[in-house]
Amino acid sequence: MNESLGFLTGGGLMGERIAAHDWPGTALGPIAQWPAALRTTLGTVLNSKFPTFMCWGPELISFNNDAYLPILGKKTALGLPFREVWHEAWDTVGPIAERAFAGEASYFEDLPVTTERFGYPEQQNYTFSYSPVRDEDGRVGGILCTVFETTSKVRAIDELRRLNQSLTHQVAAHAADRDRLWRISPDVMAAASLATGRFLTVNPAFTESFGWSAQEATTRPFMEMVHPDDRADVARQLQILAEGTPLVGYETRVLHKDGSYRWIQWTISPEGELLYGVARDITAEKHQADALRQAEDALRQSQKMEAVGQLTGGLAHDFNNMLAGVAGHLELMKLRLRMGQTGDLPTRIDAALGVTQRAAALTHRLLAFSRRQALDPKPTSVNALVLSMTDLVKRSAGPAITLRTQLQSALWTTLCDPNQLESALLNLTNNARDAMPEGGAIVIETENAVIAPLQAGRYGDLKPGEYVLVTVRDSGAGMPPDVLARAFDPFFTTKPMGQGTGLGLSMVYGFARQSGGQVRIDSIPGQGTEVRLLLPRLVADMPAPPALDGEAPLPAASRKGTVLVVDDEADIRTVMAEVLRLQGYTVIEAADAPQALRQLQERGRGGRPDMLVTDVGLPNGMNGRQLADQVRMLWPQIPVLLVTGYAESTVMRNETLPAQMELLTKPFPMTALAAKVGAMLAAGGGGAQGAGQAQAADGGAANEVPA
Repeated sequence: MNESLGFLTGGGLMGERIAAHDWPGTALGPIAQWPAALRTTLGTVLNSKFPTFMCWGPELISFNNDAYLPILGKKTALGLPFREVWHEAWDTVGPIAERAFAGEASYFEDLPVTTERFGYPEQQNYTFSYSPVRDEDGRVGGILCTVFETTSKVRAIDELRRLNQSLTHQVAAHAADRDRLWRISPDVMAAASLATGRFLTVNPAFTESFGWSAQEATTRPFMEMVHPDDRADVARQLQILAEGTPLVGYETRVLHKDGSYRWIQWTISPEGELLYGVARDITAEKHQADALRQAEDALRQSQKMEAVGQLTGGLAHDFNNMLAGVAGHLELMKLRLRMGQTGDLPTRIDAALGVTQRAAALTHRLLAFSRRQALDPKPTSVNALVLSMTDLVKRSAGPAITLRTQLQSALWTTLCDPNQLESALLNLTNNARDAMPEGGAIVIETENAVIAPLQAGRYGDLKPGEYVLVTVRDSGAGMPPDVLARAFDPFFTTKPMGQGTGLGLSMVYGFARQSGGQVRIDSIPGQGTEVRLLLPRLVADMPAPPALDGEAPLPAASRKGTVLVVDDEADIRTVMAEVLRLQGYTVIEAADAPQALRQLQERGRGGRPDMLVTDVGLPNGMNGRQLADQVRMLWPQIPVLLVTGYAESTVMRNETLPAQMELLTKPFPMTALAAKVGAMLAAGGGGAQGAGQAQAADGGAANEVPA
């Protein structure tokens, strides 16, 4: 840059315009001839971030920096006389400029000025100062003006002033309304002091509600009016109020002047150490709520007793019939033995066993309904299970009924007990068959279902998510609303006496709920019934364990290995042990977990059993699942068979059992026990030879068994 233009360095847009301006044609002449005072002052102006305007010489030739450009609007000021730039406002700013050029500085705040910076008249407000700029000889050579537009501020202040005036009138009106409400409000209103613990003022409703006059209420500590049992909690709430937190809907008892207590609901707002509260008497509502609660409890108890009566009546009827059958066959066998007639004993034994199996099925249905059935969940392909049942369902339905299946391809896998699912589907198809005595159609349909939050409400408390939907639909008689409402009730049946226990649908319901799903029935009289069974999707597929083939046990004394049998029922434990001994196993018996662990400890490290068979519900502080975990801490690979007739959810939790741990539900045929033990030992490399292999596989097992 030319040396004479150095003072323009950092001058931004206006610095460039000054450098390019035709100054020789003005009264100031070429830049090189400008006095030093002008150069210095102009350099300061151009580098300032404040809106600044500068005039020089008798004609007041104009300069400005970039920050001043918004004030100019569409105007151009550079090189023009000040009077020409602001001609429309000269009557206001001209005298001020002339005094400044004469050496008098001035300052104005929010001065109203009318300008035409955008081509039309406007009134703005400015805060500015005019200061004289002197040359090297001390004479005034120019004017320096620093200015801020304050139009928005002035207008805001004016608006605020107007609002304040309006609010003053409104406050006066509201104060009158407040005083009126204070007097006529049916709700209690009060102001109190945390520092003194007394009411400062109360409204007339306070006296009407509590009997205390304003004088009596404000001259005693308010805590004296609180029920003695509530005072500790009120003190805690006062501490919360002291921290600045409002109290909404707080209920407490307040003393009436007649000596009774009234339930009062308070809403209190703290302001410093002052409390402002509104309250209403809810004593009558409390009494009504108590009366309603007592009525509901009475109704609930009545319904409970009706259900218990129905349940026990059904149980008594069915079990008395079954016990009579078992007792009759046993008495007949005893009589035959006394007479030496043993030829038909196997027939009588089979008949008695058949009755016990019916009783076992009844208890399983009851447990399923109560959702306490011990399930053995596995990854299950519902399509494969339905296909495996079609022949059985067709034979059961008869030739007058058509069976159709509509199975979705790529159906998701579900985690459930396949045996219980099969039983549930058989119940549903049998019900459908019985609803169509003249013939009809049964449709079994499967599909993937995503239940959205809005849909979940149709299925009770079902959680939204992904499910496998199994639908059984028939074209039968359907159910009227009153029958549909009781369809899941235990022992409720519309079938003739002796043709149904009334537990089929209740078992389906219990199985679905215990499996994490739900069941829904839709039925229209004369058009048929549709049962929709939802089972949760198994997200991570797991390989299903191989199913047992159910073959009869091997001949006696042909199996090897040591089996630890634990059951607190001596009769059951003795029978299981004897059956396993007949198969050739060495059997260790224990009545509970502590006894089993002591026996293992006495046998030492070399006495490792090949398998553990234990009841789940054991006494003396440790259940069967906990015993299995203890034994597996010593020998992680040992097969474990859990047997149970009833398993609390806290013990089994219906979770997927670990590898080489399976479940057998009582009562069961002894052949099933022998087959299960043999299959699990074979799968785990068990037996006398496998014991050494498993011992090596267990590696660093503990040297001692916990007592």
